[in-house]
Amino acid sequence: MFESLSDRLTETLGRLGRKGRLTEDDVKEAMREVRRALLEADVNFKVTKDFVAAVQERAIGQDVLRSLTPAQTAIGIVHDELIAVLGAEREPLRIPERPPQIVMMVGLQGSGKTTHTGKLALHLRKENRNPLMVAADVYRPAAVNQLQALGKQVNIPVYDEGTTANPVDIATNAVRFARERGFNPIIVDTAGRLQIDERLMQELVDIRDKIKPTEILLVADAMTGQEAVGVAQAFNDRLGVTGLILTKMDGDARGGAALSIRAVTGVPIKFIGTGEKLDALEPFYPERLASRILGMGDILSLVERAQEQTDEGEAERLQDKMFKGQFDLEDFLAQLQKIKKMGPLTELLGMIPGLGAQLRQAKAEINDDDYKRIEAIIRSMTPKERRRPDIIQFSRRKRIARGSGTDAQEVGQLLTQFKEMQKMMGQFGAMAKKGKLPDLDGLEFGAPGMPQLPGHLNAPNRPARRPNPKKAKRRR
Repeated sequence: MFESLSDRLTETLGRLGRKGRLTEDDVKEAMREVRRALLEADVNFKVTKDFVAAVQERAIGQDVLRSLTPAQTAIGIVHDELIAVLGAEREPLRIPERPPQIVMMVGLQGSGKTTHTGKLALHLRKENRNPLMVAADVYRPAAVNQLQALGKQVNIPVYDEGTTANPVDIATNAVRFARERGFNPIIVDTAGRLQIDERLMQELVDIRDKIKPTEILLVADAMTGQEAVGVAQAFNDRLGVTGLILTKMDGDARGGAALSIRAVTGVPIKFIGTGEKLDALEPFYPERLASRILGMGDILSLVERAQEQTDEGEAERLQDKMFKGQFDLEDFLAQLQKIKKMGPLTELLGMIPGLGAQLRQAKAEINDDDYKRIEAIIRSMTPKERRRPDIIQFSRRKRIARGSGTDAQEVGQLLTQFKEMQKMMGQFGAMAKKGKLPDLDGLEFGAPGMPQLPGHLNAPNRPARRPNPKKAKRRR
């Protein structure tokens, strides 16, 4: 997400940090680089001009040049102005005084409107709501079938009247149906077109006027850059859009749409789509996205994803097992499954402050397939072997290797690393009972007593195989 823009901005601001004291010329030169980076990221020209002017005015007008940490102060100003451009603070969905909450989904064909209807319904169901999806797109082939399939996948009901009914009537009848049966919210999937035309807009206006939605959410493809901004402006002028869902944000290396659309249209971004899975929809927080763009990570989003995959009771049970040295491969496999549900490894590590730039440099070395190999190895073990990995000797390793498509050495390496991790957890537990924990400064993945990352990420740290003198003698 915003990879190229993030690299350019962190490089430019990083150069300021290496200068120590800053002059006015240093700030102006950095701002020229920032302007160039934003324009290359397809950010709207006026937005870029206003952003750079605001940063430069604050950087030179405040005590940045006389500050003890001028580069950090300048980065803070850039961060604040990015937040201002993105929308200052999160704007949640409106809640009407009288239920139900009606959300009308609009957008061009191909923007992901139907899919994000399903994503939004799932997101709201997780908040203990009782959503109903409405199939009001009767023009696109298989649009109704697609929404029905999504409904079955997430176990959320879909109201439809086939493909011959009038969309305005479908939406009106759906609202009546939902009120009678207590569904709330109602999410109406409307028709799109390949381009904006009068017939499309008039139909959407008719639906809006009939059902009076609480929210009109425009679904726009972030990867189309300034085209998405133009589409948002056109829909807003005619319909009065109340919020935006930017899709394909995980594939948007530039970021032009996200950084332009709020400033140009005045419409807040309410959600972002970050992947193909139905749970890949995130509430939009301007401050978090600004931090990601500047390589500061996004710990809050990482913690929220982790909390979605576990509960407090299970976390306490696992902590107790870890501190008693009883954490086994069954537990390890269960945790791997949860990590996979949180998202790709590169994305998760990119949320950790300070790791963004290093990850981008070493992206080719990080492969989620490594976790699949670990999973295959553990699944090739018997339940007894997972609970008591110490019984796995050479013959068992060979059998596990055959079953997992790996080799005995790789199985042995995993067992060794897991044993070290168990030992370390036991040491933590013993020290915790005494009221003190070891000093973790200097410890890192791959250090003695610490688990290593899987697969070829550890390749530089793997000890070379010692030659067997007996075999060497026989060969001679």
